[in-house]
Amino acid sequence: MDSFISKIRSLDAYPKINEDFYSRTLSGGVITLASSIIMTLLFISELRLYLHAATETKLVVDTSRGETLRINFDITFPAIPCSILSVDAMDISGEQHLDIRHDIIKKRIDVLGNVIETRKEGIGSPTIDRPLQRHGGRLEHNETYCGSCYGAEGSDDHCCNTCEDVREAYRKKGWALTNPDEIDQCKREGFLEKIKEEEGEGCNMYGFLEVNKVAGNFHFAPGKSFQQSNVHVHDLLTFQKDSYNISHNVNRLSYGEYFPGVVNPLDGVTWTQETPHGMYQYFIKVVPTVYTDVSGHTIQSNQFSVTEHFKGADFGRFQSIPGVFFFYDLSPIKVTFTEQHVSFLHFLTNVCAIVGGVFTVSGILDSFIYHGQKAIKKKMELGKFS
Repeated sequence: MDSFISKIRSLDAYPKINEDFYSRTLSGGVITLASSIIMTLLFISELRLYLHAATETKLVVDTSRGETLRINFDITFPAIPCSILSVDAMDISGEQHLDIRHDIIKKRIDVLGNVIETRKEGIGSPTIDRPLQRHGGRLEHNETYCGSCYGAEGSDDHCCNTCEDVREAYRKKGWALTNPDEIDQCKREGFLEKIKEEEGEGCNMYGFLEVNKVAGNFHFAPGKSFQQSNVHVHDLLTFQKDSYNISHNVNRLSYGEYFPGVVNPLDGVTWTQETPHGMYQYFIKVVPTVYTDVSGHTIQSNQFSVTEHFKGADFGRFQSIPGVFFFYDLSPIKVTFTEQHVSFLHFLTNVCAIVGGVFTVSGILDSFIYHGQKAIKKKMELGKFS
């Protein structure tokens, strides 16, 4: 047994030195104190990295198909009333959504930005008192109301009971409504009077759009939109105005859900129009993004970059639709962010490397200083040091 213990003792790679042979120096004490502080700081830094999740970023080809793109927006127009402002969306596949109203809220605001009214519809509820029937007479008792569409009927039993119904029928036909006062429904609802009442007001429009995940655009512009000879136009004659101030403030614009660390470059952007007419354009490159947190929860979202351009009108005419246009295209590259904790073994390895590395470097530095001082002292004793 004693021989076995002796053999084990002979394998000791850390032979001990008797304390009588230790020589403690001032420089060694200073180096020990400094190395202890450095080791403590590096250990705290490594511990923080271990306790907090690290984010790994990868770039992959986006192979998703048939998905939709959610666009969240909150935009304020200080000089365009809510009653004439509309939003349209269209994409390169040919799909169009004109005068979108679902999932969108409008807030009438005054010149100071105070909210006057919040509503979903553009003009309000009609007030009808013996309106004109489609057959030409006035509405009588026990008779069902069916208003005329003034030539824009889609079928024999098509009725236009409100001014909005007539405007929508005209839009589908690709016609402009030049004089609302000639339309019985619009005249009785006070269409032009309500627009004049909102003169000088602004509009805050917020909500979201669900569009196909292909390149396209959505835009905010005055008037109802329709197709005329395969050209997208807006009916501006209805409002009898010469110019439109499309100054705007983008309070929020994002593509998809929020995820930690996302930066939306248009949030808080303000633009003021200095010319009578024009179109403001944003060209956006959307980058699909997948974020996975430490618990494994995945968020499918997007990031984007943007450039801007203002297109003015010449000679005081509307060479282009006055409005704010957001043209977006999709990147074929998807970015993935994955949160993950450093393993305990990796943390332990780094701690050992810190302790061992600092201890070794400190020993080398102490040995260099000790032997240097010793050599200088010896030369001084021999009188060779000058």
